Amino acid sequence: MMLFLTACGQPNPLKNTTDASGHIYGFWNGLWDGLTSGWAFIFNLFGGHYGLYEVHNNGGWYDFGYYLGLSFLITGGYNMGRNSVKYMKEFI
Repeated sequence: MMLFLTACGQPNPLKNTTDASGHIYGFWNGLWDGLTSGWAFIFNLFGGHYGLYEVHNNGGWYDFGYYLGLSFLITGGYNMGRNSVKYMKEFI
């Protein structure tokens, strides 16, 4: 188990390097990637080639945006489901 967990914590060798178009991804790109990661994952299941995480990023700000977007995606769906059940109970 410890070997598995240490494999996940490797540093990103492409941090602060540019991609083919000369762009380094920051906070706003991380936020967008976090918000759309659910759709990208589903499209990848059906043969798409969509990235879930951009490796050419500026480090902490991209990560913060990514996790913020991912948390909006996860908690927004949870709260939406909770509220719809609450409203359905009022009509039943």
